[in-house]
Amino acid sequence: MNTHTHTSAEWAAFLSLGVSGGAIWTGLFLLVVDADLEDFDPRPALRRVVESPAADRVLIAVTNARHNLREAALTAAALLMLLTARPEALR
Repeated sequence: MNTHTHTSAEWAAFLSLGVSGGAIWTGLFLLVVDADLEDFDPRPALRRVVESPAADRVLIAVTNARHNLREAALTAAALLMLLTARPEALR
């Protein structure tokens, strides 16, 4: 006769599994049972993000960075052309 008693770690693991499984199904049930189709529409939240002043600051910073990068590239190209030109070509 083989008797196996479960340890407290096994009981805790099984209890944790049961609680997490119940939480998943409860969360899904509560998400769907009282939901309207408008609740799953991301457009109002995206509109609030795009129309916020923080988004304006981010767009201005991105535009400024793009222009600064362009100016730096043009400056580097001009300096490279000056430094690699032969002295005879500059007369």
